[in-house]
Amino acid sequence: MTRDELYQQILRKKSYLCVGLDTDIRRIPEHLRREKDPIAAFNRQIIEATAEFAVAYKPNIAFYEALGPKGWESLQRTLEYIPKECFTIADAKRGDIGNTSGLYARTFFDPDSSGLDFDSVTVAPYMGRDSVEPFLEFPNKWVILLALTSNPGSGDFQRLESADGPLFETVIRTSQQWAGPDRLMYVVGATRADQLARIRELAPDHFLLVPGVGAQGGSLEEVSRSGMNDHCGLLVNASRSILYASDGPDFARKAADEAQSMQREMAAFL
Repeated sequence: MTRDELYQQILRKKSYLCVGLDTDIRRIPEHLRREKDPIAAFNRQIIEATAEFAVAYKPNIAFYEALGPKGWESLQRTLEYIPKECFTIADAKRGDIGNTSGLYARTFFDPDSSGLDFDSVTVAPYMGRDSVEPFLEFPNKWVILLALTSNPGSGDFQRLESADGPLFETVIRTSQQWAGPDRLMYVVGATRADQLARIRELAPDHFLLVPGVGAQGGSLEEVSRSGMNDHCGLLVNASRSILYASDGPDFARKAADEAQSMQREMAAFL
């Protein structure tokens, strides 16, 4: 998916909502646990209920890896359920020496190798350029680089001051030498909304993936006002607030209600 195709979908749906498929087998409704593949069954209903309001879906790979081979099968089925016009994100946070990163890239981008064909993958930048470039070797695929996250430990490294400013600013400036805004996005936590204006100065044209709105307490209004650019430039992720809006048989309808509520707020900002 190109940057313009993503933007056009945002305009059509009047939404920049990304639904995070952080599906915990322990939290899905009891009646689904009798299914052959409970995770895929749950995800399918969530996707069908929210597809008219969402432009992207982001499975967090840890929730599938934790289930072993069955989890990978659930992930593959889930990817097949996502409408083709929606942007797909493998939230894997990979990053290793070049040849290993190349294998991670094949995992998420090469359906002939793994059966998976995501549009993008989240990547940790700590090991530098040669750990990121193998992901960029796949045409039309995106790298979403961790920049400034919202977890308490982000201050240990990301916000360390240097002569050139905080370390996360160095990550953003340096990585723009590796790819442009048509192939590279950044992860910025919603609870760091106070930093979004500064990040927009450093990366005016790039899309930002912003988790943390909803259950984690981030403000959609603050994120939208500080982070939006001329092409929207935002994918705002919500996971638990949508997935677990209800733990009963009405879970899909409640998920749709939550997604629609966010979409309506986004439409006003757009």
